[in-house]
Amino acid sequence: MTQTELLLVNFEEVRRRSIMLWKALPKEHYFWKPDPEAENAMQMIRHVLGSDEWFRVIITANGDVSKYDSSVWEDGPRPYKSLDDELEFSKPYRERYLQLIKSYSPDDLENITVTYGKRQPRKLGDFLLRAAYHESVHAGNFIAYLRAMGVNRPWIWD
Repeated sequence: MTQTELLLVNFEEVRRRSIMLWKALPKEHYFWKPDPEAENAMQMIRHVLGSDEWFRVIITANGDVSKYDSSVWEDGPRPYKSLDDELEFSKPYRERYLQLIKSYSPDDLENITVTYGKRQPRKLGDFLLRAAYHESVHAGNFIAYLRAMGVNRPWIWD
């Protein structure tokens, strides 16, 4: 298995487990949040789904996100309907992101540098691992949300 294939397996496994958690969220808890400053459950899901496009833009524009339009991921323009609606809307963004990752060779993962803002420049392979970790962190947050809601949490460690 190549490095790129391993990265793709990781991205797909992280997303599969996230979806398992998200599907446990009852509709009556879509807008639950642990405190006034936190994202509600649906905002967190949309944030994670929108991150695919955000990371893709960072990579392809070498950190220049000045032309990135985040409005489709914000609360206002598109109302929250359901998890299925969020997943369906995000599907083309996810596919485009995974296609980009598939296009990279092991040399690319080592030699392409990604810089964003004032953050330290990262090798592309490192940046992609951190992108997958971002979603994993939110999966942990979501498990805590479900626990605080009193909702049964699915077993994601298959």
